[in-house]
Amino acid sequence: MNIIFFGSDKFGVPSLKALRAAGYLIPCVVTQPDRRKGRGLHFEGTAIKETARALGINIFQPKDINSAESIEYLKIFSPDILVIIAYGQILSQGVLDIARIMPLNLHASLLPAYRGAAPINWAIIKGEKKTGVSVIQVIRKMDSGPVILQEEVAIAGEDSAITLEDKLAQAGVRILLEAVVSINNKSYKLLPQDEKMASLAPKLRKSDGAINWNNGAQDIYNLIRGCSGWPGAFTHYKNKLLKIYKAEVSGAEKNVSPGEITKVTNEGLSVATARDNLVITQLQMEGSRAMSASEFLSGHRINIGERFITII
Repeated sequence: MNIIFFGSDKFGVPSLKALRAAGYLIPCVVTQPDRRKGRGLHFEGTAIKETARALGINIFQPKDINSAESIEYLKIFSPDILVIIAYGQILSQGVLDIARIMPLNLHASLLPAYRGAAPINWAIIKGEKKTGVSVIQVIRKMDSGPVILQEEVAIAGEDSAITLEDKLAQAGVRILLEAVVSINNKSYKLLPQDEKMASLAPKLRKSDGAINWNNGAQDIYNLIRGCSGWPGAFTHYKNKLLKIYKAEVSGAEKNVSPGEITKVTNEGLSVATARDNLVITQLQMEGSRAMSASEFLSGHRINIGERFITII
């Protein structure tokens, strides 16, 4: 089985390694061009590029995957299937048609739920108790192709977008390998998605991390977990941006209003919400580093009755 692998995000790294370890021929890996990153704005390759380089696989990084030049180049490899995992460009029909059998996509949700670029984040933000991974045949409409295999994955109460991504990446390896075997054996089945059950998971914007203290503590806790990594959940204190990385939900207090600081201890800063309190245990003030509550309080005087506000 001859496979061209499309991917950029680290979510696809375990699958690329597994396909190669299983003995499949991968003559080319397609990934996004290098981009400037970090304070020094040095050019860095994607996680998939670094993996492909370590595996000795040919790397292709077109600015426009749908150009005539890109398509002609990929045709040289005569792939049986395309495996597409968090690549970062929408593929034209001309690219999809390069596959002799079919193009496949591994998506981090139980499709048709959470179609789009950020399914892991939105599943946590929305308070889901379970999610999963799906292998689908790719069609032009985003994440809408028929399903070949799915695997359900529980979302633990302490899971963040970072930890859940790792769990889903490993589950994805299992069903992707099984799907490729079934295609090779011509034993696969295609199950159409139910469009009535579809929901969207658009790419996160920075503003999606804004904390609304008029929401309940559990909703805010879900937001913090779902926005971990990027964009991060944030509020403001004394006109400075305050990012919140870790928190807990505790019982409500009387005669307080959302955003009001109700308790200050080394274990955490307790803040009133519309329902229950949020106890902040790890945070970062603008211009500083992330700190535990006790570290933060050693350098900042915070008084009960002061308020956190969110400016977008």
